[in-house]
Amino acid sequence: MEGSRFDLVVLGSGPAGQKAAIQAAKVGASVAIVECRDAIGGVCTNTGTIPSKTLREAAVYLTGLSERGLYGQSYRVKDEISIDDLIWRTQQVMAREVDVIRNQLARNHVHVLIGSGRLAGANRVEVSDQRGSVRTVEADRIVIATGTTPARPPDVEFDEATILDSDGILQMARIPSTLAVVGAGVIGIEYASIFAALGTRVTVVERRERLLEFCDGQMVEALQYYLRDLGVVFRLGETVTSVEKHDGGTLTTLASGKRIAADAVMYSAGRRGATAGLGLEEIGLQIDKRGRIAVDEHYRTSVDHIYAVGDVIGFPSLASASFEQGRLAAAHAFGLETRPMRELLPIGIYTIPEISYAGRTEEELTGEGVPYEIGVSRYRELARAQIHGDSVGILKLLVEPEARTILGVHAFGTAATELVHIGQTVMGLGGTVDYLIDQVFNYPTLAESYKVAALDATNKLRALNRLTV
Repeated sequence: MEGSRFDLVVLGSGPAGQKAAIQAAKVGASVAIVECRDAIGGVCTNTGTIPSKTLREAAVYLTGLSERGLYGQSYRVKDEISIDDLIWRTQQVMAREVDVIRNQLARNHVHVLIGSGRLAGANRVEVSDQRGSVRTVEADRIVIATGTTPARPPDVEFDEATILDSDGILQMARIPSTLAVVGAGVIGIEYASIFAALGTRVTVVERRERLLEFCDGQMVEALQYYLRDLGVVFRLGETVTSVEKHDGGTLTTLASGKRIAADAVMYSAGRRGATAGLGLEEIGLQIDKRGRIAVDEHYRTSVDHIYAVGDVIGFPSLASASFEQGRLAAAHAFGLETRPMRELLPIGIYTIPEISYAGRTEEELTGEGVPYEIGVSRYRELARAQIHGDSVGILKLLVEPEARTILGVHAFGTAATELVHIGQTVMGLGGTVDYLIDQVFNYPTLAESYKVAALDATNKLRALNRLTV
């Protein structure tokens, strides 16, 4: 490969890198993708989105949690669940996903170079493999899609056994009886809910006074109530001062003087852009204090022929958005006409149960002085939920009173991350609450909750109009 030249070289084979490479290949470009792991797919496939969501599904299934409404609180598919039960399923899914990605890249004639990539010049990439050999390729255009790594506080001694981050948690030797989760962002609260479902006694420590501040308050309250019912203890507004490892487990000390004994501690302190060692500074690219790269509206960096996409550029740091960013960056690099990515993105949080939303929250609308009405549907009123034995769930619509357009849709419960797309589509096309009322939904389905919520909002608007007209 020494001396090879490509129209495009992509650093990283996660969602953003995959789509950038494939989009470029579709227009006839010669493309190489550099991946430092033996298994392609990036963090998404190997340590992040795919394994964590598979772990969640395994936990829900094996514990029988979603069907206890029918069979009783003691119902379980398997009495003694081991870490091997969970990891087996994640490994099967990961292997199949890697195979799918490899096949897609091969079909599009994308060259895969395994090794650590580094920019040795504005148009030169060095690839170092595990044997220490280095090969250099020339690139007319470069896309940086290296993703992120877990942020690790320097004063915490991670050992990947009892004190670990979100990547290391998939390497645990057993399911802990007790677990302290430091940091209740998306990743932290997802894992907290998974282990709570498995029967682990979980304590969540978060320095902020509220969980998931960007989410609708009602949905977060519903999740918190559910997790407390599973035995989760929340220490909000608390700061960790030290974490100690002992023969019998770990001891986490808080600034308030509280101490938490647990078999293990999972730190979820955010993530940093995986830009160390890429040689960015040498070619004039600057990164911020969290290792992220600044880009323009076309995902182009300050060096015209170099683009950056995915989590390495920061917000929104969603696999779903990263796919589109990669495609748009490659399209722009090769002169294709594109439309910017829509601002109306669906947000999915894969806790147990799920939270998902699109559009505005009540807190945002109230803060901006925007009037709205609420329409709510509860899973316990839906026949499909009764069939599932799942009565925990809410779907909420925020409706503009005059134009009757939908300002936001928020869901908590089973399939929330699927349901949200109906509301997202209606909003994206400028539809009104009346559209949902006039439609016929399959019965019995959870999607029927849209009609129930729309009718609820309309009844409230009708009552308001009687007094104001």
